[in-house]
Amino acid sequence: MPNATKNYQRKRLPRWLKTRLPKTRKFFQLKFLLQETGLNTICESASCPNIGTCWDAGTLTFMILGESCTRACRFCDVPTGHLNLPDPEEPNMVASSLSRLDLKFAVITSVDRDDLPDGGAGHWVKTIGAIRDRCPEIKIEALLPDFQGNEELIQQVCEARPDVLAHNLETVESLQKQVRPQCRYEWSLSTLKTATKTRGVIVKSGLMLGLGEKNEEVIQTMQDLVGAGCQILSLGQYLKPSPNHIEVAEFIHPDRFAEYKEIGESLGLKHVEAGPLVRSSYLADKQARAVESD
Repeated sequence: MPNATKNYQRKRLPRWLKTRLPKTRKFFQLKFLLQETGLNTICESASCPNIGTCWDAGTLTFMILGESCTRACRFCDVPTGHLNLPDPEEPNMVASSLSRLDLKFAVITSVDRDDLPDGGAGHWVKTIGAIRDRCPEIKIEALLPDFQGNEELIQQVCEARPDVLAHNLETVESLQKQVRPQCRYEWSLSTLKTATKTRGVIVKSGLMLGLGEKNEEVIQTMQDLVGAGCQILSLGQYLKPSPNHIEVAEFIHPDRFAEYKEIGESLGLKHVEAGPLVRSSYLADKQARAVESD
């Protein structure tokens, strides 16, 4: 393991993947708020490379239902196991924190909680409801797990009326078992299809590239997403968060991301946010506005 760690640390990133360390006052204000409340963000838990850019702009993604996941996806830096019961005060704490941040757009996501009878759907509904009550002017993007394809549970969250319903497909069909072995391609498509039944909700998904997918597979996946009713797609570069995670097969050049954006929008996606450092929540408010203005 020491050798693996050493080799991992020596691996150089292309120049287009290098980011600056956050140093601004706004960043540290948000960090202090999170430490004060004990709330979790996917920005920190998943080691997002955009944490400085987003927090400097006053945007972040709250992660509810705890800091540990029931699944062990091989790309994800969120811990697995050591699960606690959902904190009944968390919905109100999230809403209270958002009211202090003075935001116009909030992204909420969660770990997978396959250990709970409802997969955490009820907690999701309470969280969205608390935000609506406390911050009625805020638009909400709900970045959901797949609830193992259970349409009834997905529908419960949809009926809480988030403005954007997002669920990430993450990778092409041929790599699903390798990249996220406890998930199913069809569960993800089912989640998106269920979301489209909710009137007025923008439906969104995301893919990581650089895992070994083929060009034609990316295009087929975009076609599948269009067929599922997806309107927004984020495309970004997979970055290995630790020596224990799946390897990066390829660093995708920014020009190819631009090509995928053009292809995706020609296939019927209303907006494709594509680039090496793009993540699902990156510029989420601008992505939603791009679709609303169509």
